[in-house]
Parts: sequence; structure tokens; C-alpha cells
Amino acid sequence: MASDIITKISSSSQLKRKMHLRGSVIKTNKAGAIVDIGVEKPALLHVSQIIIENGQPILRVEDCLKIGQEVDLYVRNIQDDRIEVTMKEPLLLEWREIKTDMVVKGKITKIEKFGAFVDIGAERPGLIHVSELTQGYVRDASEIISVGEEIEAKVIEFNRRKKQIKLSMKALQPGLDEIEGVKITPARPKRRNKKEKSKKDKPSAANETPEENEPTVMEIALREAMGKADVDQPAEESRSKKIKSVSTEQADILSRTLKHRA
Repeated sequence: MASDIITKISSSSQLKRKMHLRGSVIKTNKAGAIVDIGVEKPALLHVSQIIIENGQPILRVEDCLKIGQEVDLYVRNIQDDRIEVTMKEPLLLEWREIKTDMVVKGKITKIEKFGAFVDIGAERPGLIHVSELTQGYVRDASEIISVGEEIEAKVIEFNRRKKQIKLSMKALQPGLDEIEGVKITPARPKRRNKKEKSKKDKPSAANETPEENEPTVMEIALREAMGKADVDQPAEESRSKKIKSVSTEQADILSRTLKHRA
């Protein structure tokens, strides 16, 4: 467009790729044309970079361009010894300029059930899959966007060989678990430290079983004597001999002693 033509350029050091200029043809030949773009050296317009209104193939450069004719040009390449220009409007976004996670702006050109195609100024339109339109489930892309709508998206994947660019609008939206940039995470149970755990696991005094007084020597002897008396008769002969060895006198002494303690 004429409105974005840069005119205040006087040095080649001010030139940048894709810059829109206006030049004047000073010479033509089979290879193309030499054009004055207002800097210290002329620019080269190759025949392959010349376009004409009817779009027909160019047979002779002099049939398309005349000496002194003004043409709209774009800076194609800048080298130390020459400046190359083109009449073809350059892509807004070239493959070498595309990066993962970069944010781009574009216009919806086509909508399908599986997603939408977006013109981002690249060689091929980008694709936003229906799952990348917004947070949550989307049945049809037309529920979210419409043809001609200008959107902003993030490049999540691209493949120059396959000419594919995958975009995401969802990647620029806050997640469902985020509010004003603060992420909400589910509460986790508090972990007990070792001291708390040992205290909790230790039985309380109310639940503790009262310790029994240690039996005396006489009580132990009496229990053994009484236990031996209850042993079945078919026990070994050695056991029966030990049971009989307890005399009546010893049993009386033990009995009187227990009564006295009571």
C-alpha cells in the first residue's frame, strides 16, 4: 500500500528487509532492471521479482518497465556490494522467523468442525484445532469463532517441510485453576513430624494396662505346684515324680503364708 511507503531514506545503512520503498528505473536488460531508490548506490531488480498487472510471463523486461518509470519496491536482501529489491510484497512472517511459543495475530479464513484456519501472514495458514480454541470442551469451532474475525494465538508447533503451523488460542487464556494469576492447588493433608507421630502412637495413660506386681518367690513356687497338680496323668514319668515330691507339709506352709499376706 502507498500509505506505508518510506520516503526519507538517504543511506543504505538505513535500509531493512521488507522495507517498502519507491524507486525509479534507470536501466533495463535481460536480467532485470537497475533502480534508483534514493541511496548512494542503485538497487537490482531481478526479472523473477518483476510483476505485471495481468500476471502473464515476462518475455522482455523493456516491455514491462521503461526508463524513468516509478515502481513500488520492497527490500529483499542487503549485501555489502549490492541491494536487491522486489516488486512482490513479502510475507509478513517467513519460515525462518517462526518460533515456537511466539504470539501471532491473524484473521480467521475458514472454519471446519475440527478447527479453524488462520492467515498470519505466512506462506501457509495456521491451524487452530478445536481443542486449542478455549478452556473446556468445544463441540464445533463455529461456536467460538467466525470467519473474518481477528484473533491472537500462540505457535505451539510448526514443520517447514510439511508446511504446517499449529496454533493455540487456549495457550493465551488463564487456566480454569487460576484466578488473577494465582494458581489454586488442592489442599494436601498436613504431614506429622516424627515427634507428633510418636506422641500420637503412644497409648494414653487411660488406655494403659496397669502393671501387675511382680510375684514373690513363694507365690511362684505355689503356682508351679498347683499347675503341676493339674497336669494329665499320661504325662511323662519324670513329671509325675516331680509332682509327688511336693510334700503335704510344704503345701501347708505355702497356704499359711498366702493367708498371712492377705
